[in-house]
Amino acid sequence: MNNRLYYGDNLEILRNREYFPDECVDLIYLDPPFNSNRNYNVLFKSESGADSEAQITAFEDTWHWGETAEATYDDLIVGAPHKVATAIEALMNLIERNQMMAYLVMMTARLVELHRVLKPTGSLYLHCDPTASHYLKIVLDAIFGPAHYRNEIVWKRTSSHSDAKRFGRVHDIILCYCKSKSVTWNTVYRPHDESYLKAKYRYEDPDGRKWRVDNLTATGLSGGGYSYEWKGVTRIWRCPIERMRQLDKEGRIFYTKNGVASYKRYLDETKGQPLNDTWTDIFPINSQAKERLGYPTQKPEALLERIIRASSNEGDIVLDPFCGCGTAIAAAHKLGRRWIGIDITHLSIALQKYRLQDMFELVSGADYAVIGEPATVEGARELAQDSANEGRYQFEWWALSLLRAKPVGGSAGSRKGKKGADQGIDGVINFFDEDESGKKKHQKAVVQVKSGKVNAGQIRDLKGTVEREGAAIGVFITLEQPTGAMTKEALAAGWYESPAWGKRYRRLQIVTIGDLFAGAGVEMPPQHGTLARASRWKRGSVSEDGESQRDLI
Repeated sequence: MNNRLYYGDNLEILRNREYFPDECVDLIYLDPPFNSNRNYNVLFKSESGADSEAQITAFEDTWHWGETAEATYDDLIVGAPHKVATAIEALMNLIERNQMMAYLVMMTARLVELHRVLKPTGSLYLHCDPTASHYLKIVLDAIFGPAHYRNEIVWKRTSSHSDAKRFGRVHDIILCYCKSKSVTWNTVYRPHDESYLKAKYRYEDPDGRKWRVDNLTATGLSGGGYSYEWKGVTRIWRCPIERMRQLDKEGRIFYTKNGVASYKRYLDETKGQPLNDTWTDIFPINSQAKERLGYPTQKPEALLERIIRASSNEGDIVLDPFCGCGTAIAAAHKLGRRWIGIDITHLSIALQKYRLQDMFELVSGADYAVIGEPATVEGARELAQDSANEGRYQFEWWALSLLRAKPVGGSAGSRKGKKGADQGIDGVINFFDEDESGKKKHQKAVVQVKSGKVNAGQIRDLKGTVEREGAAIGVFITLEQPTGAMTKEALAAGWYESPAWGKRYRRLQIVTIGDLFAGAGVEMPPQHGTLARASRWKRGSVSEDGESQRDLI
């Protein structure tokens, strides 16, 4: 499989055997959206099911019980493996129909498919929180089998804080399951604590090599040892006498006051401390971190690098079915893995495309495939008219991504925009120019996107928006062809003169989707920015533990 991104419902995509045949993926990481900040009791409150389907969308950061959840539950009871059907029925009897049960039902259907596509040597890491982790463990036990449970990893995601009438909640849970006993595993080591080094590695050779004393006797050791006399001391030793002679020749033996031989274990030969299941050394992304893209649930690259390094090898395929802003994808690419991402919003797909270009200079369509995006004007029209999937907003975000414009009113992780909140602006492209004195000056182009009928009045409105916002340029993206009157209105708006570049650009520019497919763009100063840019990746910047901790603190 080549690197690829899919736009759409991950359940439908995973069930497509042409996309995902059996046992085709080496590692799966998923961080499904779940609003754990809501009142715990609200999650268990019975719902009438009268909410609109738009609210029932499984990928919003709030889950509701409705027709979709009910149908998925019925499918699991009828078609899922017996243990899975039994587990989900038991959970229904315990929890009943509410937001929590909707979340578990939708997740179970997807986890069944993820188990199918995972190779026998593969692992699955499910990122969640303590609100639902105990229920998800039951589901995963039913799907993978209790014997294939590997770890419950505790990741400290924030610093200590107080919560009303409870201990401060500062950690997430990452549940790890494998497909079989032949699982891929690479031990991850962490540097020893300074206090440990001072306490243990107290000795030093004349050349400065630090070492500690390690036992060479085998008394009480399971499996026994070798009984012989060495330097006047008879013991049961851990190694045969031939090995003891070799160690002595190499200067690797230290003798205690009683003359008992001990092993000199050098600090520079140790790989460190094998990682345990409590991770407190990877910090969350703060407001000043270079890798911060503004996505609300963005995880540190270091976290994903650690998981990928431990449970896959170079060339393996890493799948993230809820890929959001693409941290798992970026980490996989850095570590030489192939990757597949799935998301149900064009906003997320756009963020990932920007990130892959900024970090690795990867170009969509050339270096990887994007499946599910419109490839023709007719495909774009179908997207815009897909009212069941918030087609208006999906079209808008997709169209803006063709210009790398930052969406206005879009909510990362949501399938819906904010109606009435844009004040005539759908997107913004920021750039820098100069003022009259030659000082650096921030400028912007404002963008409007239209998927329906268009007319000259909309161009006049855009002109007013440009003037109100103090923007340099206004861009009008249209699915339909502009009228002659629209073109005249745009030409009448005149020019934007750029002092820094010594050029002038049309103040109002009309660009059709067909133009964009043909390679056209906006004429504007070349040094421009959109969303927060991912830092360019430099080969060799990943540590032995695969941790990009740069600038997180």
